[in-house]
Amino acid sequence: MDKCRPSRKQRWNARSVGQVIPSACRTAAKRRREVEGSRGAAIGSCSGIPRLRCALLGMTVIRLLVFISCVSSLTKVSAITLSRADTLRIGKRVWQNECNGTISGLTAWNQGEDFASLGIGHFIWYPKGPRGPFEESFPKLVSFISKRGAKLPTLLLTSGEQPCPWNSRAEFLQAQHTPEVNQLRQFLVDTIDLQAEFLIARLEGALPKMLDEAAPGDRANVQQQFQRLERTSQGCFALVDYVNFKGEGVLHTERYQGQGWGLLQVLEAMHGASDAGAVDEFARAAKATLIRRVHNSPAERHESRWLSGWIRRVNSYSGG
Repeated sequence: MDKCRPSRKQRWNARSVGQVIPSACRTAAKRRREVEGSRGAAIGSCSGIPRLRCALLGMTVIRLLVFISCVSSLTKVSAITLSRADTLRIGKRVWQNECNGTISGLTAWNQGEDFASLGIGHFIWYPKGPRGPFEESFPKLVSFISKRGAKLPTLLLTSGEQPCPWNSRAEFLQAQHTPEVNQLRQFLVDTIDLQAEFLIARLEGALPKMLDEAAPGDRANVQQQFQRLERTSQGCFALVDYVNFKGEGVLHTERYQGQGWGLLQVLEAMHGASDAGAVDEFARAAKATLIRRVHNSPAERHESRWLSGWIRRVNSYSGG
């Protein structure tokens, strides 16, 4: 009789999670035979492995698979299904929020910031040197667009990710009417549809990141709140706009006094269950999160100058 044969309870547990669990001790014995075969040692099915260790190892494998199954069911995320028209409509609304819907606003460098803001989502592009605390997104956009077959402007043809070619806002403003910037601006006009698709793709990737960052006890609620919003067109827009506006909330560099302001933090502040009230609750939670950010921010950043515009933006999610 095989000393390492799983017990009836072990075999039942394996079936209960829909997995066929190979005998861990048989695998160990096989590996040992392969290693010692050259020495002429004939190793039995479980020779040299204590029965208790085999049983414990088998149960550990089963428990691990149960754990993985539970985590997988929590983090399984369906693709966000939007028509091309709806995707473009969301992209244009983000463009309106970020750039007032203007072509000139597609290439910007805001006062008080140390990076260029480009495209309909004002995607961040840092110059060479020390990076700020905020996530850089413009190189990811360029990679996304390039893979879709769009022709890149001369400024972006260098292989691999490259830093922003202007080292300061003053340099950027001086270059506004150069052929390189005009070509870059036209590229951003021509790829508005692809930029909108990039925004949706970013949102699809946000939920697994947020669940990984959230405390275990908060994960189910975060997923529930996300799904409440994504089931309606206005809620989907709110998610897309906010994650582009203030990030996923998973980077520890995007914290003031230990508190973040991204989409994760907004969803954690929500606890409703009705789809009908989801967008209104999201707008209220986002407003409170942004007010807290300004309160916690370093005084030298003078972030209060932006707060009224931020509040108008999140109020617009619910029509307020």
